[in-house]
Amino acid sequence: MQTNMGEIEVSTVRPKVTDAKGILKQNRQFLDYFWDIAKPEREIRLKAIEDLIEHLKQSEKVWSVSSDHLILKFIRNAAFGNFFAVLALSQSTRLHKEPQVMLECVRLLQSLSHYREHLRDLPRKTMVDILSEVIEVFEEVLLSALQSDLTSALNTPEQLELLLVALQKFPSVLKPKKLKKLLGTTAVITKENIYLSFRLLGASLPLLSVAQLEFVLSADVMTHYGQHMLSAQLADRFKFAPEMEKYVSEFMRGCVDANKQLVVALGFTQLTNQGYPVVPSCWKDLEHMDLSALQKYVEWLMEGFCKPQLEKCLDFSTRRQKGNQETEVDDSCVARFRKWIILRLTFIVENHQIKKREDLVMKMARFIFFHAFFDVKKPTPEIPETTQALSVPIDQQTRASISSAFYGLLQGLNTMAVLGDSAEAERRILGVKADGSMWIYCVVQYATTLLNQSKHVQSVQTLSPEQRRVWDSMLETVEALRKKAKKPSSPEHSAFQHLFLLVGIQMFKAPEESLELLNDLRTCMEKAQAKKLKKKKASKLEWSSEPLWVEVVVEILLSLLSQPSRLTRGVCKAVFSRICPHLTQEALSSILNVLDPNKDEDESGVMVTDEKEKKKKHKEEEERDEEEDDDVEDEEGSDSSSSSSEDDDEAMEEGEGVDQNFRLDLMKVLQGQNALATEEDGSDEEELDDVAMMKLDGSLSALFLEQKKKIQAKKDEKDRLRKEKVLVRDFKIKVLDMVEMFLSKQGSSALVLGMVEPLLSVIENGMSSETSQQEQDFLRKAADIFRNRLCRAKYYCREIDGREAELHDMLERLIGRAQKLTDSSVSLYYFSAALYVLKVLRGVVSEQDSANLRLMGKVDVERVTTCFRNALTSFMTKRKSPLTGAMFIDLFSRFPVLCVNLLDTAVENITAGVREHQQGQACVVALRALQSKDVKNLMSDAQRTELHQKIVDQLSFEDVECKNKTVREKIVKALELCQHLVRTVHSQKMQVNLELLQKVLKSMNAEGSLQKPGQLEDTYWSVMKLFGILKPKMEKVKKVVEAEQTEETTKKKKKKGFLPETKKRKNRKKPTVLEGKETPASTETAGGASGEEGKKKNKKKNKRKPQGGEGEETRNQPATKKAKTQQQQQKKKKKGGQQEVDGK
Repeated sequence: MQTNMGEIEVSTVRPKVTDAKGILKQNRQFLDYFWDIAKPEREIRLKAIEDLIEHLKQSEKVWSVSSDHLILKFIRNAAFGNFFAVLALSQSTRLHKEPQVMLECVRLLQSLSHYREHLRDLPRKTMVDILSEVIEVFEEVLLSALQSDLTSALNTPEQLELLLVALQKFPSVLKPKKLKKLLGTTAVITKENIYLSFRLLGASLPLLSVAQLEFVLSADVMTHYGQHMLSAQLADRFKFAPEMEKYVSEFMRGCVDANKQLVVALGFTQLTNQGYPVVPSCWKDLEHMDLSALQKYVEWLMEGFCKPQLEKCLDFSTRRQKGNQETEVDDSCVARFRKWIILRLTFIVENHQIKKREDLVMKMARFIFFHAFFDVKKPTPEIPETTQALSVPIDQQTRASISSAFYGLLQGLNTMAVLGDSAEAERRILGVKADGSMWIYCVVQYATTLLNQSKHVQSVQTLSPEQRRVWDSMLETVEALRKKAKKPSSPEHSAFQHLFLLVGIQMFKAPEESLELLNDLRTCMEKAQAKKLKKKKASKLEWSSEPLWVEVVVEILLSLLSQPSRLTRGVCKAVFSRICPHLTQEALSSILNVLDPNKDEDESGVMVTDEKEKKKKHKEEEERDEEEDDDVEDEEGSDSSSSSSEDDDEAMEEGEGVDQNFRLDLMKVLQGQNALATEEDGSDEEELDDVAMMKLDGSLSALFLEQKKKIQAKKDEKDRLRKEKVLVRDFKIKVLDMVEMFLSKQGSSALVLGMVEPLLSVIENGMSSETSQQEQDFLRKAADIFRNRLCRAKYYCREIDGREAELHDMLERLIGRAQKLTDSSVSLYYFSAALYVLKVLRGVVSEQDSANLRLMGKVDVERVTTCFRNALTSFMTKRKSPLTGAMFIDLFSRFPVLCVNLLDTAVENITAGVREHQQGQACVVALRALQSKDVKNLMSDAQRTELHQKIVDQLSFEDVECKNKTVREKIVKALELCQHLVRTVHSQKMQVNLELLQKVLKSMNAEGSLQKPGQLEDTYWSVMKLFGILKPKMEKVKKVVEAEQTEETTKKKKKKGFLPETKKRKNRKKPTVLEGKETPASTETAGGASGEEGKKKNKKKNKRKPQGGEGEETRNQPATKKAKTQQQQQKKKKKGGQQEVDGK
């Protein structure tokens, strides 16, 4: 035993301890915490406890993280394991033979469908695969297990797919009654959830092939979508069109297959309602279309225009359309389809976001122009548009819509940037191709080609020989301009070309008017050049005797605008928009002179002509002269005295009155024929013979006829002046359009500064002129342009080098004029113009200098401060000043530097203002200044303290009696200033003495007059609250007392509808006696009192104040009514006594 033990002790050798992971070290450290806790030193024990706690916290975190990771890993592995087990069973093709195993697999897949982060939608797909293999046991085994999935089929696409597979596989089981129990409806898609089908359609577009897209986009769901687009929506529904556009836009953007894009575009295009596509012609989804797909789509549109095949479209009609079915539906459908196609082609050209080539654009422009103005006689390969025959002729209404669409397309071509990746330097030029030629020039060349091919094409509106001659002359002028220009993109070249081409292309729409315009254009050009040469010679400019091209163009445009034509207005607008960047001061002065009300027609250049009116008037005058000659001949040969006298009477009635000259002429005629009796004759019984009477009739007829001519001439002159005035005003409105366009396009030009005072002159003159509707429209337009396009424009003039003195002089003129006006509304425009000039002088403040608020650019601060101080003093000291406080508040908010300089003047006028209104406005201005952060930053603490003390000294309320509304408003504004002042002093602990102000405020309520609620009272007590004084609570008056008072007042009032006794007729012989009492009137008569005395007594009684309501009421009532009231009072007394007995 001992030997064995010894052997053991000798043979036992400790192995070498290795601690690669540091576990022993951690355990040793863990035990050391407990050894340190057992030590007697207090500090060591505390430190050991803290370390132990921290160690336990770290260990817990590590364990929790590791345990969560292990659990998630286990769940993931378990989910995959279960899923692959079920998948193996389903792929064995023997699962349908074991119904119970199939049921458990389905239930397991349902539970696995919750782990979407691991398995995604694999369990649902496997359930669909299992369901598609089931043959007989669906109703007995799976229907109960899939009850929840089928009930929520409309929640997710996967569940909907499960239901659709079940419906397709087992239609005999899932009958409408069964669906009613599952879904609540007998069908999957209903009116209530038809948005669902549209969403499925839009979401499925990227997932379908070309064949599937063609099938889906021609199915019933598209018909329902079209009916939805046109049907009236309920309150809780919305139109699905914007959402569908998003789906299609996402598909077009992400699809790289051009064929798929084309199928989708055609599918939505062919959804028509009686020929008119449901999708709008301006469809932005085409912006993402591929070039090749767009090319094929445009060809399809052109083919559909020439040969509409509506039977291939998915056409539908609404219920109302079916009820109002017309006989010729096919023709109207074709016309509707063609109009939409033209609008779609125009949209493709005008939308700059759609990528397209120049040849495609020109192809669409040629196509639209051809079918708008030409017909095919014989096809020719030289004109591709003639090779496509029309299956249905174009009606007149469709032709008119195509014509208007072409001119809209022309406007889009004129504003189109250069297409393609070439000609980078010319991208900023609009309306030209890559080679520099203008789009409109190419269209005119194509039109010339068509005019020369008279054997193959025919113009809808045949041009006369004169019109064709003018057309050829226009082409020669354009060609001469193209050869004369040194650069093809020069502004002078493009402006004159554009002007001639725009007027010339209008000949296909309005040939007569275009012919006159082209002739006028040449005349205007000659006159404008001669006028400019005359001006240059008069001004003795040696350096240049030839007018600038832009000045000539402006004169031409003004001459064209003087004609009342919508066509010329559009042409001038298009041309002027192109020459705006090249305007000179002289050209702009020509425009502004037209608007100047202080210049006559010769100086302003107002040229208003109406050739049609002149021709018409000339014809009328000739016809009138011929008729008058015939009338004179007839009157000489026959007795027409009665008819001539009637005409004379009518002429006299039409005239304003008989003038003295006509009276003298009439006297001479009568005296010449001895038909006027005089005193020398002594007898008026002499009569004229027949010959003398005939001669007298002829003379009188001629005289009255001449007078009638004079009256008619005056009337015609009056009408002519009225029409001319209307034309002049309309012409000036057109010129205002040019001014607005220049300000919109060249707002930062230095020329804008010269437009300030002319526009103000127009506004001032319009305010004081007549109040006709046309004058009001002109004034409203001028004021809107000045306010929004000039003063509030985002871009303004920033290059004023060398013009500082000029702008300061303008500023002083504007402020001076604003003070002299009588109308505050006009003065506001002048004041706003002064602030605009001040903004121009200050210039743009950079981000680096924005912190320095004292930077004022090129503003002479001292000079400007003096100018505005005089204006502020004028406003405060004049009783009738057109200036307002809002003007200076705007000045202070926009220019804090001037606010600091003018604040002393505003504070002084808190008490020095000429009226209470000015004093109140001084309080408002000072309050807005104190509330400004910029003003606070510009002033030092000492300056702010001094300013607050000065305002406190100015706020004196010795006269606090509210005499009228103005005084009350002034006190309210002063109290608002006090409130801000006291709050600022208390919060910032400023050294300002508020004792005097507090005493003055206390004295305002010395008599308790500020106890009632109101704006003044509320503001007053909000100020006093800052001093620690609260508003005393008012004692509530009992409602019983108020009720008694109201009852007494109602009793004192007379009842309406009864006459008093003094106004009633009385029967004095038979006095009325009721209940043993006589009426007052009967007693007075019985007592011997006279009627007058009785009346006096009654008057005295009426003047006395009644002590009780009932006595007065019964006294003024008639006798019968008095008896009734006495009976009612007795009944009330009885009822009251009975109630008292019951109460007791």
